[in-house]
Amino acid sequence: MITSTGYEELKDVMAYLAEVPYDVSRKSLYHPAELYEGFDPDDESSFDRCFDSVIYQRYKAMGQHTNNVKELLARTLHDHCIHTALARFFKTYDHRRSVGIMGGHALLRTDSIYRDIALLSQRLTQEGFVMLSGGGPGAMEATHLGAWMAGFSTRDVEDALAMMMPSPSFRDAGWLRTAFSVIDKYPQQEYVSLGIPTWLYGHEPSTPFATHIAKYFENSLREDHILTLAFGGTIYAPGSAGTLQEIFQEAVQNHYLSYGFSSPMIFLGKRFWTEEIPVYPLMDRLMNTGKYRNLLLSITDDIDEVVATLQAYSQQSTEQSCFNQP
Repeated sequence: MITSTGYEELKDVMAYLAEVPYDVSRKSLYHPAELYEGFDPDDESSFDRCFDSVIYQRYKAMGQHTNNVKELLARTLHDHCIHTALARFFKTYDHRRSVGIMGGHALLRTDSIYRDIALLSQRLTQEGFVMLSGGGPGAMEATHLGAWMAGFSTRDVEDALAMMMPSPSFRDAGWLRTAFSVIDKYPQQEYVSLGIPTWLYGHEPSTPFATHIAKYFENSLREDHILTLAFGGTIYAPGSAGTLQEIFQEAVQNHYLSYGFSSPMIFLGKRFWTEEIPVYPLMDRLMNTGKYRNLLLSITDDIDEVVATLQAYSQQSTEQSCFNQP
């Protein structure tokens, strides 16, 4: 039986949940138009007033580790809804053909590897794979740009890249404006991609090229989902600390066959992964000495080789029916 005091406390909590700027009972993933509601590409300052920024500003003001129980409850309910919406998403799109691309947020649009990722993602999307990433700038944006351009020509991709190159970094003026210019010129086709960003890194804008966005408050949930949802394999583009964390986190899952199978770990950029950050020789050695087991490792500079590897794995996994559907 709820006492009068308890009833008043419950009313207070419900009122708080109704007043937060985000929906704690939402039924779907975010769409870029929703996150960027209020943003005017012709007015850079409007970014600070868009829906996504309002939530991030509140998140900063309240604090990542806030002691406000009602705020923590609101965030938890929101993230639970996103988790449920993701489950519904993968009732429509095949987990077995979900491929992740991991890489640095600081990768410039003018970098050759950015172009490679975009063209690779375009190819894979056209082959029926669902591309996913952390949903931010850099390598993540290149992933979703490529998926967005599925159905268009390679020349169109080059044109889109040229349109965005005047603003190479997300810190540069015009970064969002040029992205929306590409979206206006090349309307969305029937293809989809999934971005999984977080308000912990809310200073990094979410890419508007992802057709579906699962944005979380709790970064640990987001990090886990990025890797566990990529049943079809993971591609590692050049990155830094965050990408390294993801490599070893994925290696653990594959080593222990946490989901009943191991999926490909493809390192894109031979010189980077063998010289600049020589993690590939380490992973290979650990496999050869039995410290790691079950890893499906490969390294290449050739996006055709990446496509062939993922296609072969997808075909083999389908034939063997080795996946456990969620």
